Amino acid sequence: MNEQQAVDDPYKGFADLFKQLAAESGRQPSAVIGKIVSPPPALKVSVNGMVLDSKYFWVDEYWVQGHTRTHKGHIVSETQPRAGGGGDAEFASHTHDIHNDYTDTETLTDTWKVGDHVFLVPILGDDKKTAHQFFIWGKAVRLDGNYG
Repeated sequence: MNEQQAVDDPYKGFADLFKQLAAESGRQPSAVIGKIVSPPPALKVSVNGMVLDSKYFWVDEYWVQGHTRTHKGHIVSETQPRAGGGGDAEFASHTHDIHNDYTDTETLTDTWKVGDHVFLVPILGDDKKTAHQFFIWGKAVRLDGNYG
């Protein structure tokens, strides 16, 4: 099926894709590598010659731009030794204890970019054989840089 046929009938293209994946794995669809065509929020991924949009994907919320995480903890440490003044005893080298609770908020701004490769894990339907959607596990890179 060429890309124009998939655009004309996306449901047939989607069904054909998963039949192909199922046939290749023997029993059920297996993981594949896709390529980002359009980053979130208008996510589109090319996989096996088809371009799928966001309705076919689940993603880890940490990959969504603007996702906010809050960190809480307790720091126990001390400052670096410092001296000062004119050599008087009260200005001798000393440290200060740090014993503080903290809360830190982090807003994530990175996400996938056009051309990034992602690891797609099929989500099986009720029949336990047919994939209806994918979970995008994360960005995939090859150490040799060959994406052939």
